[in-house]
Amino acid sequence: MGSSAGSSVVVPRNFRLLEELERGEKGIGDGTVSYGMDDGDDIYMRSWTGTIIGPHNSVHEGRIYQLKLFCDKDYPEKPPSVRFHSRINMTCVNHETGVVEPKKFSMLANWQREYTMESILTQLKKEMAAPHNRKLVQPPEGTFF
Repeated sequence: MGSSAGSSVVVPRNFRLLEELERGEKGIGDGTVSYGMDDGDDIYMRSWTGTIIGPHNSVHEGRIYQLKLFCDKDYPEKPPSVRFHSRINMTCVNHETGVVEPKKFSMLANWQREYTMESILTQLKKEMAAPHNRKLVQPPEGTFF
């Protein structure tokens, strides 16, 4: 018998981030969402870049959006900070800074440790296609925060 504290297995933070890195590098689903580390030498694996190709039948169609994700020492217990680098007009994004506001984006507001950077990017893509976002007038393509 070991001295296990409870029945849930806690995966070390860096192992979790290594798994996410491997998955992000392989490409996700249909290829319209991807992510990877900003600096391969960052042993803490904190700074990430995400890319979302805008969904069909929306004003975002065909646009490529770049995002920055930052996983501090509390990730995955707490969500990463997420900020659009590409200018975008969405109800959950601060129009001056590009920050995805947790209070306006339920996945960040109701964070669970099982969520990943991939799930955030996938959910943001779904949010782009939601009725309240899919027809909003957008800033010129290729502009940044």
